[in-house]
Amino acid sequence: MPEFHARAALLPDGWAADVLIAADDAGWITAATPGAAPGAAARLPGAVIPGLPNLHSHAFQRAMAGGAERRSPAGQDSFWTWRETMYRFVARLDPDTAEAVALQLYVELLEWGFTAVAEFHYLHHQPDGTPYAGIAEMALRHLAAARRAGLGITLLPSLYRHGGIFGAPPSPGQRRFLNDLEPYGRILEACRAATAGDPQAATGMAPHSLRAVTPDMLAALAPLPGPIHIHAAEQAKEVAECLAATGARPVAWLLDNAPIDARWCLIHATHMTPEETAALAARGAVAGLCPSTEASLGDGLFPLPGFLAAGGRLGIGTDSHVGTSPRDELRQLETSQRLARQERAVAASEAVPHPGRRLLEAALAGGAQASGRRIGAIAPGLRCDLVALDDAHPSLIGRAGDALLDAWVFSGQGNPVDTVVVGGRRMVENGRHIIRVEAGKRYTLAIEKLLDVRCNK
Repeated sequence: MPEFHARAALLPDGWAADVLIAADDAGWITAATPGAAPGAAARLPGAVIPGLPNLHSHAFQRAMAGGAERRSPAGQDSFWTWRETMYRFVARLDPDTAEAVALQLYVELLEWGFTAVAEFHYLHHQPDGTPYAGIAEMALRHLAAARRAGLGITLLPSLYRHGGIFGAPPSPGQRRFLNDLEPYGRILEACRAATAGDPQAATGMAPHSLRAVTPDMLAALAPLPGPIHIHAAEQAKEVAECLAATGARPVAWLLDNAPIDARWCLIHATHMTPEETAALAARGAVAGLCPSTEASLGDGLFPLPGFLAAGGRLGIGTDSHVGTSPRDELRQLETSQRLARQERAVAASEAVPHPGRRLLEAALAGGAQASGRRIGAIAPGLRCDLVALDDAHPSLIGRAGDALLDAWVFSGQGNPVDTVVVGGRRMVENGRHIIRVEAGKRYTLAIEKLLDVRCNK
């Protein structure tokens, strides 16, 4: 049975010294004992924190990150012009290239300290909209990539039927995404069968947004087991369209018409009134924040102070993967608030004066809840997912405890992650994933195919 020893580890009750972490052969923590000698346990360098959940990913977008920045001829670029670029790009992907892109992404996520991902998957069919012979082919390719990388995964097959609020026709660029309830149910069933009995995987549901599903579709999914994720109020235009169609803002509509509770994760939830913010927090749902993507797309700013003050739960995701680091998502979340409010330490509180610690613990708890898996802390009964931060790294040297977390989030551009353990298995050693070379070769071939170029060797 695997055992690990940490000179310092962040446990549910706070920092502890000389922690012996024991796991069973299935990867579940059986004990986390402070003040213990290492004995024969594998020694983890530096300070050990729980592995972080990434609660929102569209893996295929890793291949277009950085490739959709050029100003359009008309100018006035926004999420909506970026989306048209995404539609053109997505038409080129096949199962092999999608799996190679996902594998590269998942390797990168692990190297930065994510140990689990919630894959919000809507790229279901062939370019003309025809299902593959196995209707869940593309979703299962992502599961295969996660297993090869050693990353925990929650598959979230997305239900996507319409192109606007409550029944508007879809556009040609959305053909690959579209399903009615019956074929969607078959995709969901295949994902559940593939993840059953796997402690490293789970399945939930993702009605894409109020733009893409009807109230009847939401009602059909709500009683089914598992976490439910939905995009909500990401852009001001979406809010205006929802108001015009329903008389209510998206988050308010969901709170009034769907059984929003702790099973739900509202992705982005950027444009909320103070009343919506407080009401969402009161329901116990998770706000799924993707600060780097939201900044990249010019979406807007989440009402973080009001949500935290109301006891709201949040997690972080990398969404379009313009960034792949939990540190950078936490940094962007805090520093964007500083710019808007012209003050510092916005996420900190009197009880937790270090913003790094408060944001990390929020992301761990909210990410675990949204993933529907027993992760997010170093404690018996949870997955043995550990991240060792090298305290001799220039960004962290001389720091300890909560001051080290602040330095990790807010200092430098280097990566101080040394070792990553997932389900009791070392997947990253000395900062490098054990299959980094393999993943890189497969990704290079995929990009050459997607862009129809030959990269310089």
